[in-house]
Amino acid sequence: MIDLDTLKFDENGLIPAIVVDADTKAVLTLAYMNRESLAITLEKGLTCFYSRSRQQLWLKGETSGNYQHVVSITADCDRDALTVLVNKDGPACHTGAESCFFNELYRSETEQAFSYPALMELIRGRKTAPQEGSYTSYLFSKGIDKILKKVGEESTEVIIAAKAGDRAETVYEVADLVYHVMVMMIEMGIDLNDITAELKRRHVIDRKVKQEKMTGDGQ
Repeated sequence: MIDLDTLKFDENGLIPAIVVDADTKAVLTLAYMNRESLAITLEKGLTCFYSRSRQQLWLKGETSGNYQHVVSITADCDRDALTVLVNKDGPACHTGAESCFFNELYRSETEQAFSYPALMELIRGRKTAPQEGSYTSYLFSKGIDKILKKVGEESTEVIIAAKAGDRAETVYEVADLVYHVMVMMIEMGIDLNDITAELKRRHVIDRKVKQEKMTGDGQ
C-alpha cells in the first residue's frame, strides 16, 4: 500500500479518478477527488468526488441510490491519477446510461473488440430476431432439448481433447462449449450477471473456509 501523502494533486488540489466496473472492466466515468473526498471514499467504501462545476463534494448515489462500492483504488506510475474499481448499484451516468462513455467517435472497420457481454447480446439477438441460415437461430428454433444435446456433446469433446493432452484442440472445444452454454443460458433466461453473482458468493465462502481452516490449524 502506498502512502496517501505521495499522491500528486494538481494546482487546484484535485486528482482525476477513472471509475471502472469491477465485473465488466468497463470505464464508467472520469471524475475528480480532492483530499477530503478521497478520505470520505476510503472511510465509507463508497465513491465520493469533488464537483468542479458546483465547487462541492458529492457522494455518488446519495440522491439517485446508484452507489458505487469501492473494491480497490490504484494510483498510476506518476501517482497523479487514480483508477477506482467498483461494484455499482445502478447506472453510473446521470443520463441513466450504464457508463458516461457512450458517444462513439470512431470505430475501425478491421479491428474488432470482443467481450462476453457483447457475444451474449449477439446470441440473444438471434433468438429475438431469427436470421435465416444462422446456426444460433436454428438451435433456438429446435428448443431446449437440442441445445442441451449440443452442450453434452461439446462437454464430451472437451474431455477427449484434454485427456489426449492436445492443448490447441482443448481450447477449440472449450470455446465451442462456452458458446453452446451461452445459448442454453439465454434460452433459460440466465444472464452473465447471475453467474458472476454466484461465483462471487462462492469466492466469499471459499475465503471464509480458508480463514477458518487457518485459524483452526493455529489452535
